[in-house]
Amino acid sequence: MKKFAVILAGCGHLDGAEIGEAITLLLSIDQHHCEYQCFAPNRPQTEVIDHFTGKKERGTRNIMTEAARIARGNILPIEQFKAEDYDALLFSGGFGAAKNLCSYAFKGADMEVEPDVARAILDMHKAQKPIGGMCIAPVLFAKLIEDVCVTLGSDGTPASSDVFKMGASHVQTEAGDVVADNEKLVFSTPAYMLDATIKDVYDGAYNLIGSIVETLDDTLHKH
Repeated sequence: MKKFAVILAGCGHLDGAEIGEAITLLLSIDQHHCEYQCFAPNRPQTEVIDHFTGKKERGTRNIMTEAARIARGNILPIEQFKAEDYDALLFSGGFGAAKNLCSYAFKGADMEVEPDVARAILDMHKAQKPIGGMCIAPVLFAKLIEDVCVTLGSDGTPASSDVFKMGASHVQTEAGDVVADNEKLVFSTPAYMLDATIKDVYDGAYNLIGSIVETLDDTLHKH
């Protein structure tokens, strides 16, 4: 059975993992008869947001503790991720991906990727294993993987412009679409980067996993 690693960035779209994206991603893995293990950085969130008012709160929250809400407690610190144990690596979106996994929310194209997140992505890329991202998460791939092709939904947005500044290319997509960079084995879907419904997000997650599973099956048959 194929096993996917899913890196979560907390819980809640304003300061962590987007819950709808994370859940539809896990559901889609299950529907494709694959297994998953969730991971998260074991450190404080960059900031804490009240999801009712949208305002910053005082105090701190731990990224992994928050992400454990989504994973029903079955989560490991990202330091324990090993590329050899998994067939693919996945990221849901949400501002946590841009605040906790990297500094994109604050620095745009000049962002840095957190070292443990960068290691996970680059180890999988070196091992020639698929990497997938939803929503804003593909900026991580644009920063780390040379000449990669991703989608963040619409062309002509600040985010798609930043993708070009980071040396990657961008493809405009509709809700539910997946962009597959078959050479780099990088897959992306726009999710809530577009004006999407939860069904649109689910369609994107399901198609993302479908594309990755198909690629893994093709690779297996070639060998």
